[in-house]
Amino acid sequence: MSQARTDKYLAEILARAGNDSVNKILRNPETYRLQIIYTQINRDRHNKPSFHNYYFNYDPNLYFNPASMVKLPLAFLALEKLNTLNKKQIDKYTPVVFDSSYAGQKPLYQEPSSESGLPSIAHFIKRAFLISENDPYNRMYQFIGQQTINQSLHAKGYKDARITRQFMGFTAEANRHTNAVRFFNPDGSTRYYQPPAYNPVAFDFSRKILLGKAHYDRNENLVAAPYDFTEHNNLPLDDMQQLLQSVLFPASVPKQQRFNLSQDDYTFLYRYLSQFPSETPYPKYDTLLFYDSYAKFFFRDQTHQMPPQVRVFNKTGWAYGFLTDVSYVADFGHKVEYMLAATLYVNSDGVLNDGKYDYDTIGHPFLYQLGQIIYNYELARERKYKSNLSAFQVPYERRDPNDTRPALRNVDN
Repeated sequence: MSQARTDKYLAEILARAGNDSVNKILRNPETYRLQIIYTQINRDRHNKPSFHNYYFNYDPNLYFNPASMVKLPLAFLALEKLNTLNKKQIDKYTPVVFDSSYAGQKPLYQEPSSESGLPSIAHFIKRAFLISENDPYNRMYQFIGQQTINQSLHAKGYKDARITRQFMGFTAEANRHTNAVRFFNPDGSTRYYQPPAYNPVAFDFSRKILLGKAHYDRNENLVAAPYDFTEHNNLPLDDMQQLLQSVLFPASVPKQQRFNLSQDDYTFLYRYLSQFPSETPYPKYDTLLFYDSYAKFFFRDQTHQMPPQVRVFNKTGWAYGFLTDVSYVADFGHKVEYMLAATLYVNSDGVLNDGKYDYDTIGHPFLYQLGQIIYNYELARERKYKSNLSAFQVPYERRDPNDTRPALRNVDN
């Protein structure tokens, strides 16, 4: 087992600024399986950024369930795959449908929440980022294929990444099968057909991962034994931070680690990593439920408001008592920028799959306080050169105040 890394510099920032509830968690990182990565960004006189990571209790072998965080690399891989289909005149906006090609698979032929009423990779990414809907992740998984997902991430240097499961309750064998996919023309004829795929490559599940003291099984029976995460998705926190950095700052990572994306892809990703649900007309989400800070955990307080001139480019995930956020924060008013990634486990009764986790009482308050500690530290931190953040000032959508369509409330996320 590796030893957890804690940098004194970050530990002192957190201890000095933390309140009693924050310090309680900081003093018990093993109980909460807490990991934090704080990335300082400094620009030179040519506005070239440099990055320095500071860690608190970081251990790549300390498992946490990534939950919806796996949507982040799949969005990048889906766009990268689309760019190999340019000769077939396929892009992220091309209508796409999914057939059922194996037992349990669900077809998809329409998308009521899109402007056209049809599915597309672009719309999947919007839904996956804005409020973290689940079915878009399944469709991107099916489009890319299990084998390609893992081989591509490993080739980019993410050796510990393992994405084996859709969010559909499938067996391990069923998850190896992915649907036939069809992109089509405006007249309904098929423009490109992708046959169903199967992943024959074995995964290494030799390291057992057991958590908790009891769990409910798929038949809702209470089992007096730990929950087995051995074959679940795996994505270490440092990988998540690097994945986000590789898209926001592609020149800062080795070429091998970059995704093959167009400038339009980058602008698209920057928009939907940071756009608010209240700005988005398609899908039209109920903003009382899905408020602007809903998926911005480091700024999610009881007001549900975001600070003016701040945009957070991020992805969050929550499941099985784990809460995770990986963010790049840009304050355009103060010309301040940094990255922050954190995960913690809040399940005081030790029972998994019971739907009873301490998200609202412990998890969200801690992540908010952590986010504010680092944000306020960054506001006060002296920099030799102010950051020019114009690359991240992207155009956002506007929702029509006269739009009378019913807003979406019941979504699976």
